[in-house]
Amino acid sequence: MTQTGQEVVSQVPIYLYWGEDEFAIAQAVNALRQRVLDPNWSSFNFDKITPDQPDAVIQALNQAMTPPFGIGNRLVWLVDTPLCQRCPEDLYAELERTLTRLPETSVLLLTSSSKPDSRLKFTKLLQRQAEIREFPVIPPWKTDLLAKQVQQAAKEMGVKLTAGAVDLLAEGVGNNTRQLYSELEKLRLYAGKAKQPLDESAIATLVTTSTQNTLQLGTAIRQGQVAQALGLVTDLLRQNEPALMMVKSLIGQFRTWLWVKLMLESGERDEQKIAQEAEMSNPKRLYFLKKEIEQLSLSTLLQTLPILLELEASLKLGADELSTLQTKIIELCELCRRGNFP
Repeated sequence: MTQTGQEVVSQVPIYLYWGEDEFAIAQAVNALRQRVLDPNWSSFNFDKITPDQPDAVIQALNQAMTPPFGIGNRLVWLVDTPLCQRCPEDLYAELERTLTRLPETSVLLLTSSSKPDSRLKFTKLLQRQAEIREFPVIPPWKTDLLAKQVQQAAKEMGVKLTAGAVDLLAEGVGNNTRQLYSELEKLRLYAGKAKQPLDESAIATLVTTSTQNTLQLGTAIRQGQVAQALGLVTDLLRQNEPALMMVKSLIGQFRTWLWVKLMLESGERDEQKIAQEAEMSNPKRLYFLKKEIEQLSLSTLLQTLPILLELEASLKLGADELSTLQTKIIELCELCRRGNFP
Protein backbone atom coordinates (compact mmCIF):
# COMPACT_ATOMS: atom_id res chain seq x y z
CA MET A 1 0.00 0.00 0.00
CA THR A 2 1.27 3.43 -0.88
CA GLN A 3 1.95 5.74 2.03
CA THR A 4 -0.73 8.34 2.58
CA GLY A 5 -0.70 11.81 4.03
CA GLN A 6 1.84 13.58 1.87
CA GLU A 7 -0.11 14.94 -1.12
CA VAL A 8 -0.47 18.68 -1.57
CA VAL A 9 -4.14 19.01 -2.39
CA SER A 10 -3.93 22.49 -3.87
CA GLN A 11 -1.45 21.23 -6.49
CA VAL A 12 -3.25 18.01 -7.46
CA PRO A 13 -7.02 18.49 -7.97
CA ILE A 14 -7.61 15.02 -9.50
CA TYR A 15 -6.84 11.59 -8.03
CA LEU A 16 -7.29 8.05 -9.30
CA TYR A 17 -7.06 5.27 -6.74
CA TRP A 18 -7.30 1.76 -8.16
CA GLY A 19 -6.59 -1.77 -7.04
CA GLU A 20 -8.09 -4.81 -5.32
CA ASP A 21 -7.25 -3.83 -1.75
CA GLU A 22 -10.57 -2.20 -0.88
CA PHE A 23 -9.63 -1.50 2.72
CA ALA A 24 -6.40 0.27 1.73
CA ILE A 25 -8.33 2.41 -0.75
CA ALA A 26 -10.90 3.25 1.94
CA GLN A 27 -8.06 4.31 4.26
CA ALA A 28 -6.59 6.56 1.56
CA VAL A 29 -9.99 8.08 0.76
CA ASN A 30 -10.52 8.89 4.42
CA ALA A 31 -7.08 10.48 4.66
CA LEU A 32 -7.82 12.60 1.58
CA ARG A 33 -11.14 13.69 3.07
CA GLN A 34 -9.42 14.85 6.24
CA ARG A 35 -6.92 16.91 4.25
CA VAL A 36 -9.37 18.43 1.80
CA LEU A 37 -12.42 19.21 3.91
CA ASP A 38 -12.96 21.52 6.83
CA PRO A 39 -14.59 19.30 9.49
CA ASN A 40 -17.26 21.91 10.22
CA TRP A 41 -18.32 22.06 6.56
CA SER A 42 -17.64 18.51 5.39
CA SER A 43 -21.31 17.52 5.14
CA PHE A 44 -21.87 20.38 2.69
CA ASN A 45 -18.73 19.91 0.61
CA PHE A 46 -18.42 16.15 0.20
CA ASP A 47 -20.20 14.34 -2.63
CA LYS A 48 -20.03 10.54 -2.97
CA ILE A 49 -21.44 9.51 -6.34
CA THR A 50 -21.99 5.83 -7.10
CA PRO A 51 -22.17 4.38 -10.64
CA ASP A 52 -25.87 3.48 -10.30
CA GLN A 53 -26.87 7.13 -10.01
CA PRO A 54 -28.28 8.70 -13.20
CA ASP A 55 -25.64 10.55 -15.22
CA ALA A 56 -23.11 9.94 -12.43
CA VAL A 57 -20.15 11.39 -14.33
CA ILE A 58 -21.95 14.57 -15.41
CA GLN A 59 -23.29 14.98 -11.88
CA ALA A 60 -19.73 14.67 -10.51
CA LEU A 61 -18.37 17.22 -12.97
CA ASN A 62 -21.14 19.70 -12.11
CA GLN A 63 -20.45 19.30 -8.41
CA ALA A 64 -16.70 19.66 -8.92
CA MET A 65 -17.26 22.97 -10.71
CA THR A 66 -19.44 24.24 -7.83
CA PRO A 67 -17.66 26.45 -5.26
CA PRO A 68 -17.56 25.00 -1.73
CA PHE A 69 -19.78 26.28 1.06
CA GLY A 70 -18.13 28.03 3.95
CA ILE A 71 -14.49 27.17 4.69
CA GLY A 72 -12.25 24.56 3.07
CA ASN A 73 -12.44 22.77 -0.25
CA ARG A 74 -14.95 20.54 -2.02
CA LEU A 75 -14.32 16.81 -2.56
CA VAL A 76 -16.25 14.88 -5.21
CA TRP A 77 -15.80 11.09 -5.20
CA LEU A 78 -16.76 8.95 -8.20
CA VAL A 79 -17.01 5.48 -6.63
CA ASP A 80 -16.19 2.34 -8.67
CA THR A 81 -16.18 4.31 -11.89
CA PRO A 82 -15.84 2.38 -15.17
CA LEU A 83 -14.36 5.40 -16.96
CA CYS A 84 -10.89 3.90 -17.15
CA GLN A 85 -12.24 0.80 -18.89
CA ARG A 86 -14.73 2.45 -21.25
CA CYS A 87 -15.35 6.11 -21.99
CA PRO A 88 -17.65 7.15 -24.88
CA GLU A 89 -16.31 9.88 -27.13
CA ASP A 90 -18.96 12.46 -26.21
CA LEU A 91 -18.34 11.89 -22.50
CA TYR A 92 -14.59 12.10 -23.01
CA ALA A 93 -14.99 15.50 -24.69
CA GLU A 94 -16.91 16.79 -21.67
CA LEU A 95 -14.33 15.35 -19.27
CA GLU A 96 -11.42 16.85 -21.17
CA ARG A 97 -13.10 20.26 -21.20
CA THR A 98 -13.96 20.20 -17.50
CA LEU A 99 -10.95 18.52 -15.89
CA THR A 100 -8.57 21.12 -17.26
CA ARG A 101 -10.70 23.88 -15.74
CA LEU A 102 -11.38 22.58 -12.23
CA PRO A 103 -11.31 25.37 -9.64
CA GLU A 104 -8.52 25.30 -7.07
CA THR A 105 -11.10 24.73 -4.35
CA SER A 106 -12.27 21.39 -5.80
CA VAL A 107 -10.77 17.91 -5.70
CA LEU A 108 -12.10 15.10 -7.89
CA LEU A 109 -11.42 11.53 -6.77
CA LEU A 110 -12.03 8.45 -8.93
CA THR A 111 -11.76 4.92 -7.56
CA SER A 112 -11.82 1.58 -9.35
CA SER A 113 -10.90 -2.01 -8.58
CA SER A 114 -9.77 -2.58 -12.19
CA LYS A 115 -6.51 -1.55 -13.80
CA PRO A 116 -6.91 1.50 -16.07
CA ASP A 117 -6.81 0.68 -19.78
CA SER A 118 -3.69 2.51 -20.95
CA ARG A 119 -5.04 2.62 -24.52
CA LEU A 120 -7.98 4.86 -23.63
CA LYS A 121 -7.74 8.57 -24.26
CA PHE A 122 -9.28 9.20 -20.86
CA THR A 123 -6.57 7.17 -19.12
CA LYS A 124 -3.92 9.15 -20.98
CA LEU A 125 -5.66 12.36 -19.89
CA LEU A 126 -5.52 11.23 -16.27
CA GLN A 127 -1.84 10.34 -16.62
CA ARG A 128 -1.25 14.00 -17.50
CA GLN A 129 -3.68 15.64 -15.09
CA ALA A 130 -4.06 13.35 -12.07
CA GLU A 131 -2.13 11.59 -9.35
CA ILE A 132 -2.63 7.85 -9.91
CA ARG A 133 -2.04 5.39 -7.10
CA GLU A 134 -2.31 1.62 -7.13
CA PHE A 135 -3.50 -0.38 -4.12
CA PRO A 136 -2.71 -4.02 -4.97
CA VAL A 137 -3.34 -7.03 -2.77
CA ILE A 138 0.15 -8.37 -2.13
CA PRO A 139 0.47 -12.07 -3.05
CA PRO A 140 0.89 -14.06 0.17
CA TRP A 141 4.10 -15.68 -1.07
CA LYS A 142 5.86 -12.28 -1.44
CA THR A 143 6.91 -12.22 2.17
CA ASP A 144 9.38 -9.37 1.69
CA LEU A 145 6.63 -7.07 0.40
CA LEU A 146 4.31 -8.12 3.24
CA ALA A 147 7.02 -7.20 5.74
CA LYS A 148 7.47 -3.80 4.07
CA GLN A 149 3.72 -3.24 4.27
CA VAL A 150 3.81 -4.00 8.00
CA GLN A 151 6.74 -1.61 8.50
CA GLN A 152 4.97 1.18 6.63
CA ALA A 153 1.65 0.72 8.40
CA ALA A 154 3.38 0.55 11.78
CA LYS A 155 5.21 3.78 11.02
CA GLU A 156 1.95 5.48 10.02
CA MET A 157 0.32 4.43 13.28
CA GLY A 158 3.33 5.19 15.47
CA VAL A 159 3.94 1.59 16.54
CA LYS A 160 7.57 0.60 17.04
CA LEU A 161 8.39 -3.03 16.20
CA THR A 162 11.57 -5.07 16.21
CA ALA A 163 12.58 -6.80 12.97
CA GLY A 164 11.41 -10.11 14.40
CA ALA A 165 8.06 -8.63 15.39
CA VAL A 166 7.60 -7.26 11.87
CA ASP A 167 8.19 -10.70 10.34
CA LEU A 168 5.90 -12.43 12.83
CA LEU A 169 3.10 -9.92 12.29
CA ALA A 170 3.47 -10.21 8.51
CA GLU A 171 3.25 -13.98 8.80
CA GLY A 172 0.23 -13.74 11.07
CA VAL A 173 -1.97 -11.34 9.07
CA GLY A 174 -0.65 -12.05 5.57
CA ASN A 175 -2.13 -9.69 2.99
CA ASN A 176 -5.22 -8.86 5.05
CA THR A 177 -4.79 -5.09 5.31
CA ARG A 178 -7.90 -4.64 7.43
CA GLN A 179 -6.62 -7.10 10.03
CA LEU A 180 -3.16 -5.53 9.91
CA TYR A 181 -4.46 -2.09 10.92
CA SER A 182 -6.76 -3.63 13.52
CA GLU A 183 -3.87 -5.52 15.12
CA LEU A 184 -1.60 -2.46 14.99
CA GLU A 185 -4.24 -0.38 16.78
CA LYS A 186 -4.33 -3.05 19.49
CA LEU A 187 -0.52 -3.01 19.71
CA ARG A 188 -0.47 0.80 19.83
CA LEU A 189 -2.80 0.84 22.82
CA TYR A 190 -0.79 -1.90 24.51
CA ALA A 191 2.52 -0.10 24.02
CA GLY A 192 1.23 3.19 25.38
CA LYS A 193 4.13 5.58 25.81
CA ALA A 194 6.80 2.88 25.95
CA LYS A 195 9.97 3.83 24.10
CA GLN A 196 11.19 0.31 23.45
CA PRO A 197 9.96 -1.45 20.27
CA LEU A 198 7.56 -4.34 20.74
CA ASP A 199 9.17 -7.73 20.17
CA GLU A 200 7.95 -11.17 19.05
CA SER A 201 6.52 -12.00 22.48
CA ALA A 202 4.07 -9.10 22.25
CA ILE A 203 2.96 -10.21 18.79
CA ALA A 204 2.53 -13.82 19.91
CA THR A 205 0.49 -12.70 22.93
CA LEU A 206 -1.75 -10.06 21.38
CA VAL A 207 -2.13 -10.72 17.66
CA THR A 208 -4.83 -13.01 16.37
CA THR A 209 -3.01 -15.10 13.80
CA SER A 210 -4.29 -17.78 11.50
CA THR A 211 -2.28 -20.87 10.74
CA GLN A 212 -4.55 -21.48 7.77
CA ASN A 213 -3.54 -19.55 4.69
CA THR A 214 -3.38 -20.04 0.96
CA LEU A 215 0.34 -20.78 1.04
CA GLN A 216 -0.35 -23.80 3.21
CA LEU A 217 -3.22 -24.76 0.91
CA GLY A 218 -0.88 -24.72 -2.08
CA THR A 219 1.62 -26.85 -0.19
CA ALA A 220 -1.05 -29.38 0.78
CA ILE A 221 -2.22 -29.64 -2.84
CA ARG A 222 1.34 -30.00 -4.13
CA GLN A 223 1.92 -32.85 -1.67
CA GLY A 224 -1.37 -34.53 -2.61
CA GLN A 225 -2.80 -34.24 0.92
CA VAL A 226 -6.52 -34.24 0.17
CA ALA A 227 -7.88 -34.16 3.74
CA GLN A 228 -5.57 -31.35 4.84
CA ALA A 229 -6.31 -29.29 1.70
CA LEU A 230 -10.08 -29.63 2.13
CA GLY A 231 -9.78 -28.68 5.79
CA LEU A 232 -7.81 -25.56 4.87
CA VAL A 233 -10.42 -24.57 2.28
CA THR A 234 -13.19 -24.86 4.87
CA ASP A 235 -11.19 -22.84 7.42
CA LEU A 236 -10.33 -20.11 4.92
CA LEU A 237 -13.95 -19.71 3.86
CA ARG A 238 -14.98 -19.60 7.53
CA GLN A 239 -12.48 -16.76 8.00
CA ASN A 240 -14.22 -14.90 5.14
CA GLU A 241 -11.32 -15.35 2.75
CA PRO A 242 -12.80 -14.62 -0.72
CA ALA A 243 -12.82 -17.76 -2.86
CA LEU A 244 -11.51 -15.89 -5.91
CA MET A 245 -8.61 -14.45 -3.93
CA MET A 246 -7.83 -17.97 -2.74
CA VAL A 247 -7.73 -19.22 -6.33
CA LYS A 248 -5.72 -16.23 -7.52
CA SER A 249 -3.10 -17.00 -4.89
CA LEU A 250 -2.98 -20.66 -5.93
CA ILE A 251 -2.57 -19.68 -9.58
CA GLY A 252 0.37 -17.47 -8.61
CA GLN A 253 1.99 -20.25 -6.57
CA PHE A 254 1.66 -22.92 -9.24
CA ARG A 255 2.72 -20.54 -12.01
CA THR A 256 5.90 -19.75 -10.06
CA TRP A 257 6.60 -23.46 -9.48
CA LEU A 258 5.99 -24.15 -13.18
CA TRP A 259 8.37 -21.41 -14.36
CA VAL A 260 11.14 -22.53 -12.04
CA LYS A 261 10.73 -26.18 -13.09
CA LEU A 262 10.64 -25.22 -16.76
CA MET A 263 13.78 -23.09 -16.51
CA LEU A 264 15.68 -25.74 -14.57
CA GLU A 265 14.76 -28.53 -16.96
CA SER A 266 15.75 -26.36 -19.91
CA GLY A 267 19.25 -26.26 -18.44
CA GLU A 268 19.18 -22.71 -17.04
CA ARG A 269 21.40 -22.30 -13.98
CA ASP A 270 21.57 -18.52 -13.66
CA GLU A 271 19.50 -17.87 -10.52
CA GLN A 272 19.00 -14.19 -11.31
CA LYS A 273 17.57 -15.06 -14.71
CA ILE A 274 15.31 -17.76 -13.27
CA ALA A 275 14.05 -15.33 -10.62
CA GLN A 276 13.38 -12.69 -13.27
CA GLU A 277 11.42 -15.06 -15.51
CA ALA A 278 9.42 -16.39 -12.55
CA GLU A 279 8.74 -12.79 -11.38
CA MET A 280 10.35 -13.41 -8.01
CA SER A 281 11.26 -10.29 -6.07
CA ASN A 282 13.67 -12.22 -3.85
CA PRO A 283 16.05 -14.60 -5.72
CA LYS A 284 17.05 -16.19 -2.40
CA ARG A 285 13.67 -17.95 -2.39
CA LEU A 286 14.85 -20.04 -5.35
CA TYR A 287 16.65 -22.46 -3.04
CA PHE A 288 13.40 -23.30 -1.25
CA LEU A 289 11.37 -23.42 -4.47
CA LYS A 290 13.75 -26.00 -5.92
CA LYS A 291 13.19 -28.17 -2.86
CA GLU A 292 9.43 -27.76 -3.12
CA ILE A 293 9.19 -28.93 -6.74
CA GLU A 294 11.93 -31.52 -6.95
CA GLN A 295 9.42 -34.35 -6.51
CA LEU A 296 6.95 -33.00 -9.09
CA SER A 297 7.24 -33.60 -12.81
CA LEU A 298 7.02 -30.78 -15.34
CA SER A 299 4.04 -32.41 -17.06
CA THR A 300 2.11 -32.47 -13.78
CA LEU A 301 2.73 -28.78 -13.14
CA LEU A 302 1.65 -28.00 -16.71
CA GLN A 303 -1.67 -29.73 -16.04
CA THR A 304 -2.43 -27.77 -12.85
CA LEU A 305 -2.95 -24.34 -14.41
CA PRO A 306 -5.86 -25.30 -16.74
CA ILE A 307 -7.65 -26.80 -13.72
CA LEU A 308 -7.08 -23.66 -11.67
CA LEU A 309 -8.18 -21.38 -14.51
CA GLU A 310 -11.32 -23.49 -14.97
CA LEU A 311 -11.97 -23.17 -11.23
CA GLU A 312 -11.56 -19.39 -11.43
CA ALA A 313 -13.96 -19.17 -14.39
CA SER A 314 -16.59 -21.28 -12.60
CA LEU A 315 -16.48 -19.06 -9.51
CA LYS A 316 -16.77 -15.91 -11.62
CA LEU A 317 -19.88 -17.40 -13.27
CA GLY A 318 -21.51 -17.84 -9.85
CA ALA A 319 -20.87 -21.50 -9.03
CA ASP A 320 -21.25 -22.59 -5.40
CA GLU A 321 -17.95 -21.70 -3.73
CA LEU A 322 -17.50 -24.58 -1.30
CA SER A 323 -18.53 -27.47 -3.55
CA THR A 324 -16.66 -26.07 -6.57
CA LEU A 325 -13.49 -25.53 -4.56
CA GLN A 326 -13.72 -28.98 -3.00
CA THR A 327 -14.15 -30.69 -6.38
CA LYS A 328 -11.21 -28.96 -8.02
CA ILE A 329 -8.98 -29.21 -4.95
CA ILE A 330 -9.50 -32.98 -4.90
CA GLU A 331 -8.69 -33.12 -8.62
CA LEU A 332 -5.51 -31.11 -8.10
CA CYS A 333 -4.42 -33.19 -5.11
CA GLU A 334 -4.90 -36.43 -7.02
CA LEU A 335 -2.99 -35.02 -9.98
CA CYS A 336 -0.06 -33.95 -7.80
CA ARG A 337 -0.08 -37.21 -5.86
CA ARG A 338 0.20 -39.19 -9.09
CA GLY A 339 2.79 -36.77 -10.41
CA ASN A 340 5.15 -37.08 -7.45
CA PHE A 341 8.26 -39.07 -8.23
CA PRO A 342 8.75 -42.22 -6.12
